[in-house]
Amino acid sequence: MTQLADTASFVDWFRAAAPYIHAFRGKTFVIAFGGDAMLREDFVDLIHDVNLLNAIGVRLVLVHGVRPQVEERLDGAAQYVQGRRVTDADTLEHVKDAVGSVRVDIESMLSIGLPNTPMAGAEIRVASGNYVTAQPAGVVDGVDLQFSGEVRKIAGDAIRSRLDAGEIVLLSPIGYSPTGEVFNLTLEEVATASAVALNAAKLIFILDHGSTVDAKGRAVNRLTAPQAQKLVKELPEGDMKLYLPWAVRACKQGVARAHLVSADVDGALLMELFTHEGVGTMVTRQSVENLRPATIDDVGGVLQVIEPLEQAGILVHRPRELLEQEIEQFFVSEIDGRIVGCVALYPFADAKAGEMACLAVHPDFQGGGRGEALLEAVEDVAREQGLSRLFVLTTRTAHWFVERGFVPASPDELPATRKEMYNWQRRSKVLIKPL
Repeated sequence: MTQLADTASFVDWFRAAAPYIHAFRGKTFVIAFGGDAMLREDFVDLIHDVNLLNAIGVRLVLVHGVRPQVEERLDGAAQYVQGRRVTDADTLEHVKDAVGSVRVDIESMLSIGLPNTPMAGAEIRVASGNYVTAQPAGVVDGVDLQFSGEVRKIAGDAIRSRLDAGEIVLLSPIGYSPTGEVFNLTLEEVATASAVALNAAKLIFILDHGSTVDAKGRAVNRLTAPQAQKLVKELPEGDMKLYLPWAVRACKQGVARAHLVSADVDGALLMELFTHEGVGTMVTRQSVENLRPATIDDVGGVLQVIEPLEQAGILVHRPRELLEQEIEQFFVSEIDGRIVGCVALYPFADAKAGEMACLAVHPDFQGGGRGEALLEAVEDVAREQGLSRLFVLTTRTAHWFVERGFVPASPDELPATRKEMYNWQRRSKVLIKPL
């Protein structure tokens, strides 16, 4: 029975992932991970997940770090200014040595193709090269950073040509100047600049340490860029505080989504990308949630939200044909193109009253204030239409409406035409709210 349940769960998840697979195919993702990731025993699992993304047609750019590898070679003698390593000539040699070693290790893991493993038949090809042009970072706080640099340009066209050929592009945290110098860069800057230059659909940072939580330990699921800028000021030192400003920068410069995902969660990359709730933090330039008037194209989504409540007897059944006729009375709450909530407003102009009906939020998205947002939207429209009161008929949720300003009433207080349609067998409670 357990095996059958696990199989059914897998089938349900795989089917639910289909829209994401369609949406992601042909899109460019930039995935960045620190040098600490290479030291984890489960790093191979991340490689397996990268292989899966490649297999479904995602165009991948990987950006790796080398900080712990360089520090090991320096025996802890590194000097940092505002989070950047001071790179003298000797340190630069250690950086180049570490970059070469780590890059070879990653390429070797991406080359695995053993039978009976997730990599069987993968035949991944990896492209690396001088795709990053850099310039010296200069003097910071009175300290010359020497061979520590900043990204000047990303060879976007050259990278796209490798992606067009079906290859994974692997970028290291070093850049080259037109004069032939080599500069030590930060992986977060290389990743962000690459995502912007390639107009990537997603920039993903894998956190080596810690989880995607705020200063109080609460999970942070979605943020707009302004919200993220405010949050970062409150965060303690760590990967979340390090990467979040770069996620904001990427979104402001045109990257559709930036994600922060903890390496401590097995399969976190896949769960973040292929489930609605995710397991990390997603940053967008603007909110991915939208509340708007419904259109005929929303009928199917609205039905998916209300049908479980109709079956439970909470809502009155609405045939699809009726919903299609009345869809202009509806408003919908939408997240990333998915309808997660709805409500309808039926005005009775002669009585200066409006009936709010069919208020519903999908169970997976309840508890986020969406019901109240839908209620407020209806109230605003009712006021614009010159209505002076709003009423609702309900059998199960009277207390929710009472807590939001509705008061119990009798069917006799309904507009005359609505009173004639009142179902005395259902015995719905009537609640009214003055506007």
